[in-house]
Amino acid sequence: MYNWEQVRERVNEFISALEIEHHPKELYRPITYTLSQSGKRVRPVLLLMAYNMYKENIDAALYPAVAMETYHNYTLIHDDVMDRADIRRGKPTVAAKWGDNAAILSGDTMLVLAYEFIAKSPEDKLKAMLDLFTKTAKEIGEGQQFDMEFETRDDVTEDEYLEMIRLKTSVLMAASLKMGGILAGANDSDLANLYAYGETMGVAFQLQDDLLDVYGDVNLFGKKIGGDIVCNKKTFLLIKALEKASDEQRAIINDWLSRESFDEKEKIAAITAIYDELDIKKVCEERINTLFAKCDSYIEAISLPIENKVELKSFVDSLLNRNL
Repeated sequence: MYNWEQVRERVNEFISALEIEHHPKELYRPITYTLSQSGKRVRPVLLLMAYNMYKENIDAALYPAVAMETYHNYTLIHDDVMDRADIRRGKPTVAAKWGDNAAILSGDTMLVLAYEFIAKSPEDKLKAMLDLFTKTAKEIGEGQQFDMEFETRDDVTEDEYLEMIRLKTSVLMAASLKMGGILAGANDSDLANLYAYGETMGVAFQLQDDLLDVYGDVNLFGKKIGGDIVCNKKTFLLIKALEKASDEQRAIINDWLSRESFDEKEKIAAITAIYDELDIKKVCEERINTLFAKCDSYIEAISLPIENKVELKSFVDSLLNRNL
């Protein structure tokens, strides 16, 4: 069994060896620029670790794994255009570096490349892989649309928010795990549990991100603390605060949400103070812990010896900061 660092290294080696650049170079240069920015490579690692639970040699699943990374980065390039973002992973975004037109066209080409990589799956697994990938891509578009609509709404419910993050974030993690199982020949029950494991983990991952944006250590979180508050982002914390707030507290929150000009530090402090008064941090932590327990139940239900599941569980636990 491989650990996640070994799997990530194999993914990075494989991506580095891909001959992606063709003519016109201006189309492909942003693609190689984006794919060269290595993080944890969460989605391809999930696919390969799921595959590795059943099969010893992971090389046969590398193209589909890199398809998930390519697709994920395509969504980020387009997200950055929509969000007018200048920085991604500490470097200029494609839109900032080459312009919106290049970002849109290179992103579209990455989507095509992702399908090209998926198409290298074994023939007997190809339809299942393409069906799941296409379904997932459509759902992610739905999640992004909901996210954009929520920016102008002040009545977003908890259920709506959880469904949005399931679509926008969780389904790609779930599909990555299930694809690893499909390629490895896992039975239907295992495939269902792999998908549910990834789907639940993805929701927990996003709720934890919401929590860390307010209560995290900037050195560990890697982003400015309070960014969601500054941008009026409809997070789990804000939704629960508006739900639990007194009339006076709700009026204070809504006043800050309506201001077009403000001192960022003052706004962050004021909203965080209300979160503290309502113990929203505990509410969010309790929901995350409930999702943790569900994650454990899904991986325990997979019909493999526990030693085959240890490395995948360790990786997911590290993503969810359960080892910190």
